Amino acid sequence: MNSYIGTVLDGVKRRSQNEPLFLQAVEEVLESIAPVVEKHKEFQDKGILERIVEPERQIIFRVPWQDDKGKVHVNRGMRVQFNSAIGPYKGGLRFHPSVNLDTIKFLGFEQIFKNSLTGLMMGGGKGGSDFDPKGKSDSEVMRFCQSFMTELCRHIDADTDVPAGDIGVGGREIGYMFGQYKRIRNTFHGVLTGKGLTYGGSLARTEATGYGVVYFCQEMLKNKKTSFDGKTVVISGSGNVAIYATEKAKSLGAKVVALSDSNGYIYDKDGVDLDLVKRLKEVERKRISEYVKEKKSAVYKEGCKDIWTIKCDIALPCATQNELDGEAAKTLVKNGCQFVAEGANMPSTPEAVEVFISSNISYAPGKASNAGGVATSGLEMSQNSQRFSWTFDEVDNKLHQIMINIYNSAKNAAEEYGTPGNLVNGANIAGFKKVATAMMAHGLI
Repeated sequence: MNSYIGTVLDGVKRRSQNEPLFLQAVEEVLESIAPVVEKHKEFQDKGILERIVEPERQIIFRVPWQDDKGKVHVNRGMRVQFNSAIGPYKGGLRFHPSVNLDTIKFLGFEQIFKNSLTGLMMGGGKGGSDFDPKGKSDSEVMRFCQSFMTELCRHIDADTDVPAGDIGVGGREIGYMFGQYKRIRNTFHGVLTGKGLTYGGSLARTEATGYGVVYFCQEMLKNKKTSFDGKTVVISGSGNVAIYATEKAKSLGAKVVALSDSNGYIYDKDGVDLDLVKRLKEVERKRISEYVKEKKSAVYKEGCKDIWTIKCDIALPCATQNELDGEAAKTLVKNGCQFVAEGANMPSTPEAVEVFISSNISYAPGKASNAGGVATSGLEMSQNSQRFSWTFDEVDNKLHQIMINIYNSAKNAAEEYGTPGNLVNGANIAGFKKVATAMMAHGLI
């Protein structure tokens, strides 16, 4: 490892020794960009790496709220504003019991490079809370969101920091937070993305991350002179990303045979019934296990890990970080899987990534292949600035082209710096160079 990079990494490990996810994300990026740092000594002279691994701002706050029985609860809210070199901070809000500063820092760091790859003017940030919206009434969720936004509104603005949704934060939560922001700040502008269509949201935003990962994977398939048509696909997750990745893959002729949630997974050899999944997950908010009660040809198994034992041509991990480990990766390779594109943030462990790359699998890291959601959020910001709405097809076409551009940027950067076909290196390098150049231009800030 380059000695300068080693010194920077040692410093991160010393300051963030209890943040394994953040360290994992930083180590991957720093290892990938070593050739860039060797070529551009000015990045070392100006301390670009030392600055890029340290958030510009971290905000942690108390969120008190009252349940329907009048009992008071207290959760922790946070927002990490990581880097604003190329635009206002942009990144989702995650509401889940597992949320802590490590999670938010790792996600915010990844967001810097993901947003850079889109070609849009967006910096990197992330936020959330350890609040769990599952099992809560609409009134309880509303009271929590209003309390959360009462503090967060001090730190965000359409030209400063524009949050969006993530795990546990959908249209309902965005609506409640937007309403509270508008009430407190007495202003109506695009301070959140993922909004409802009646108050500034964008068509195709719901579908964007799932569609985007398929569009990216489609480019990998074209590079190997093939397509989705006739391919068997396994997708983890059954939320927004997984549902719309399934929809787009099916429209391109693939058969999606498995989906999962945090409890287990379903396998349907005939192909997943997407209408049934949408009803269960989007309307009735039920577990994926309910699927087999209505689809007798399908099977449900407890636990998520074994979903990767199902034979497939294409795997799309769309659930959560580090869900696919080295053993699962070896199983996928052994069973003939040739393409892996991540729809979640860092769902493959370092060991799994090494297996994919060493086995010559076409592998797309999440910061490239799941950038469709934030790209369309950027398009929503543009529409809000214009006080104008584009059609579904207009947004979808722009999204499709952005994903093609991201693929080409990663592919070309990998080739330029001596690791052809390694989209991990390519994505990190392409994303980093744009941000580093902007930081150089801004001086020491």
